[in-house]
Amino acid sequence: MDDTTLAAAFPAATEAQWRALVDGVLKGADFEKRLVRRTPDGIKVAPLYPAAEAVPQPGRAQPGRWRVSQRVDHPDPAEANALALADLEGGADALTLVIAGAPAARGFGLPGPGALDAALAGVMLPLIGLRLDAGAAAPEAAGALVALAKARGDDLAALDIDLGIDPVAVQAATGAAPSWPDLAEILRDLDGAGFSGRAFLADARPFHEAGASEAVELAAVLAGALATLRALEAGGHPLERARASLAFLLVADADEFLTVAKMRALRRLWARVEEACGLSPAPIRLHAETAWRSTTRRDPWVNMLRATTAAFSAGLGGADSVTVLPFTAALGLPDAFARRCARNTQHVLLDEANLWRVADPAAGAGGFEALTDALCTEAWAQFQAIEREGGLAASLRSGALPGRLAALRRSRDADLATRRQPITGTSEFPDLHEAPVAVLAPAPAVAEPEGALPSRRWPEPFEALRDASDAVLARTGRRPRVFLANLGSLSAFNTRATFARNAFEAGGIEAVTNEGFPDHAALVAAFRASGTPLACLCSSDAVYANEAVAAAEALRAAGAATIFLAGKPGDLEPALRAAGVAHDLYAGCNLVELLEQAQAAATP
Repeated sequence: MDDTTLAAAFPAATEAQWRALVDGVLKGADFEKRLVRRTPDGIKVAPLYPAAEAVPQPGRAQPGRWRVSQRVDHPDPAEANALALADLEGGADALTLVIAGAPAARGFGLPGPGALDAALAGVMLPLIGLRLDAGAAAPEAAGALVALAKARGDDLAALDIDLGIDPVAVQAATGAAPSWPDLAEILRDLDGAGFSGRAFLADARPFHEAGASEAVELAAVLAGALATLRALEAGGHPLERARASLAFLLVADADEFLTVAKMRALRRLWARVEEACGLSPAPIRLHAETAWRSTTRRDPWVNMLRATTAAFSAGLGGADSVTVLPFTAALGLPDAFARRCARNTQHVLLDEANLWRVADPAAGAGGFEALTDALCTEAWAQFQAIEREGGLAASLRSGALPGRLAALRRSRDADLATRRQPITGTSEFPDLHEAPVAVLAPAPAVAEPEGALPSRRWPEPFEALRDASDAVLARTGRRPRVFLANLGSLSAFNTRATFARNAFEAGGIEAVTNEGFPDHAALVAAFRASGTPLACLCSSDAVYANEAVAAAEALRAAGAATIFLAGKPGDLEPALRAAGVAHDLYAGCNLVELLEQAQAAATP
């Protein structure tokens, strides 16, 4: 059957018809508030878009596979080599060599550039891609890698190598500009040794981890790349060589639409910079790495789902290589199993889903084109702001960009605390009885350098509460607990009791549940048996109107030191406060603050 012929038999639906149906379902509710969300940059994300004209992506005319890159970060070079060889045998075709002390090393990493030879033993460099992630040691590591390749007799010009030198990213992550030779001198020495690839990187990770929105992340990367371009041109390098020496790294996270749009936007924005420099746009090398800031230590298995969405989005957005952080990365040094899961995530996308077979799958899709356009507009405005402040390094020194990042971070923190932005397995649907996962070594505490941009993971406030709960469990044999005072029938209290249990357990507070009580005497007896000073009333508004005040008075008389109400008190608030109800637990409340108060009251 010809589907197009069948479709032609029906009149084409219009947006006005769709909107009329939606308005009927909303029943007077505000369309913008219910169905349109805004990104941290203020960009609207609508529920429906018309088809758009496909805009060609600079440098993405042909489809192709992206490289599957695996981190090499074990502190023992021999162990790092064994893991790297297993990754390559398991289908990875690129390695990211992480040196100890680099911001992305997270307390691990190869022990200096001198370890590269041992870590790469048996690795055939011409067959794979390599990226150095060395932080302040980048020029030294670059020299060591070039020397190693030459000693092996490899043709440097034919190798797929990114040396990852990025002085502004080091300044952002450490608080101080590195004491390196002039960038033009570094490139001159590398070219003299026969290297003709990408020596420099515009790295988004320090800004992303400090709270950057998509547009601010793009702006910082553009400003950093332009600063490198200017330094190389001022040092005597032709612009053609200068731009060919650059690569880019963006962060991919679990927001599919924005990650795809961000990857696409960077190519358009950099093409605009090239044109302003009198250059015809050329393909860029775009690396992607899954987001550190959204990785969780609690229920880390969910990180696999986040990484899958991130890798999917980076691939669709046009990344040339993707590094998936293993799902246990926030807990410590990942083992072979976690590394295997990381690379197989990409193999499924490449070899089973065949995502690489279309150069730009988002082309012509109204939502993606609209978001890409909006990101380009906002990122260019943010980029211009950085340039007016004297460039990226100057904006960091003056505090202008850190100030904007801090404001974004505060807004995001509020969304996380109120669960407007939920974290599955951490702030939503936690598991107090989760099984531990294996790592080769636990994550060490890494001090944040003075003056550096902060590196924050979103789940940290909730994880701190869970850690405190674990400490109480280890000390006393029992976690902090809250008694759920379920009033009325199961149908009346079940919804709010489930909500309350989920909320309290996000902070490591175990909920003592029950099936309700025939009278307040039974309620009080069960509360006393629970052995906790915390109680939370759970039921419907109708039951609250008849029973909540009396139940709260009975619980307070029985020794409840802190009483919560699941829901909002409404007109009952004065009476409930007088009866001893101190806190209200509802969707949109600051859950972190409430859980901190609950832990303080429940901890012996």
